[in-house]
Amino acid sequence: MMKMTGADLVIRLLERQGIRTIAGIPGGANLPLYDALARRPVIRHILARHEQGGGFIAQGMARVTGQPAVCFATSGPGATNIVTAIADANLDSIPVVCISGQVAQHLIGTDAFQEVDVFGMSLPITKHNYLVKSVEELLEIIPEAFRIAASGRPGPVWIDIPKDVQNANIEFDEWPEAGAAEPFEFVDANAIARAVEMIEAAERPILYLGGGIIHSEASSQACALAERSHLPTVNTLMAMGAMPTDHPQSLGMLGMHAAPYTNMALEECDLLIALGARFDDRATGKVAEFCPQAKVIHVDIDASELGKIRQPTLSIRADVGSFLDQLLAVLPERQRADWNMEIAALKAMHPMHMPGKEDPATPYGLIRAVARYAGRDAIVATDVGQHQMWTAQAFPFRRPRQWLTSGGLGTMGFGLPAALGAALTEPEHPVVCFSGDGSFLMNNQEMITAAEAGADLKVILMNNQSLGLVHQQQTLFFGKRLIASKFQQGPDFAMMARSMGMEAIDLAKEPDLEDALARAFAITGPVLIHAPVCVDEQVLPMVPPGGANRDMIRHPEAEQTEV
Repeated sequence: MMKMTGADLVIRLLERQGIRTIAGIPGGANLPLYDALARRPVIRHILARHEQGGGFIAQGMARVTGQPAVCFATSGPGATNIVTAIADANLDSIPVVCISGQVAQHLIGTDAFQEVDVFGMSLPITKHNYLVKSVEELLEIIPEAFRIAASGRPGPVWIDIPKDVQNANIEFDEWPEAGAAEPFEFVDANAIARAVEMIEAAERPILYLGGGIIHSEASSQACALAERSHLPTVNTLMAMGAMPTDHPQSLGMLGMHAAPYTNMALEECDLLIALGARFDDRATGKVAEFCPQAKVIHVDIDASELGKIRQPTLSIRADVGSFLDQLLAVLPERQRADWNMEIAALKAMHPMHMPGKEDPATPYGLIRAVARYAGRDAIVATDVGQHQMWTAQAFPFRRPRQWLTSGGLGTMGFGLPAALGAALTEPEHPVVCFSGDGSFLMNNQEMITAAEAGADLKVILMNNQSLGLVHQQQTLFFGKRLIASKFQQGPDFAMMARSMGMEAIDLAKEPDLEDALARAFAITGPVLIHAPVCVDEQVLPMVPPGGANRDMIRHPEAEQTEV
């Protein structure tokens, strides 16, 4: 017979799930959980400086491992602060288990101090949520939360635990089984046969990889399919690294900021094989004009995604890894020489221009230089904005789970804490965070957390003293009426970093940028690299919001070349 409090039970159940690091912030309603942590120091706690930062630290851990990670928050403002990180996890299908304290049950509904309806608030932004009503329920809820978070299409689960449940005593005879992802079912053989028939009949097929390829750990099978049938391959922002950027079949990212030849190839394809992709508007542009000549095979583990945006010719609800294993067992090899020659011609006619890519004083050149110093195994996180798109265009990604970015929600402030979570989880890998001054100001307090943890993390802060992508859109689409997109005053970021315990190198004051970058990457621990960027630099190509992908705005140099 085992006897303990609800708080002790939660911590022990988390240990049994393999959790060894939790990010969070204590408060009155979750102090019993923290007391249980203190009395049994198996799990390392990372004290975030803001609950949103704690949620993104957990996301960083989950994104690099593919396994559920845990964050803690207290009731009221603690819970409301962490909402953005959980909503972000929901849109990007990231398995995070958020555990919040709640006021005692007899106070719920009385407008008690730091009371908020966490259950109602989190319902639309989670895969599942719980309000625990008795200590006995914890034996079932904790393992079930991990099972739900990891099974099928991954996602966040929120457990709200009233303080009286944390303090209640329980006696039980045996531990429940740890929660684990449910196994995948085999795909219907008829569906596989139909897919083979369509792929074989196609003359200009394109493979379209979404984030589901990463979640399913199916990158190697996707590459094998591209090689077996010589399929030109595009990927979404969330699938960066699923296929190495220098792979012969890779066309890179599609959509709003894609290489011109990528979007032009999609105009010509007659079969689109969409695996684990949700046809997001940033990828498709104007949906009615996306791949206008193509039949569509759509494979996704979430049935609600099939036909939601684009009606497929063949829809298959399946784990993409299981689908690919069965498809590869029967699909014949094909060369497709004519189609691949046409792709090569499109690359020559509509090239991707990266002005200054050899000069580290430019955005593209800086990203390429950082890639050299960080090395092949580096994990790359970004915030949201121009720097994010420049990095997606220019960084040489080589493997899955190398790329951490906020795709669906597009959350500024994501980068630093997510990179910290990655650095804590994968200390053997260099971790780089590309950020912009606007994004960085949203969660810069986590520099203290990084310094305190001694995380080996390099932050490349591309500072144009503006909200760069807002400034770009106002310039291109709003008659250059600039409002609220330029900062009249900004901090000394290098001084700020040093005040928070991080090393800092200001490239504005360095005569030799290559030497400065080499010194920065030779330092073990967190370093901020401040890089000034001209406010007039734009991330191009760019599809106008609501426009068709073929109507992208290109670099002036590219237009001159194509003329």
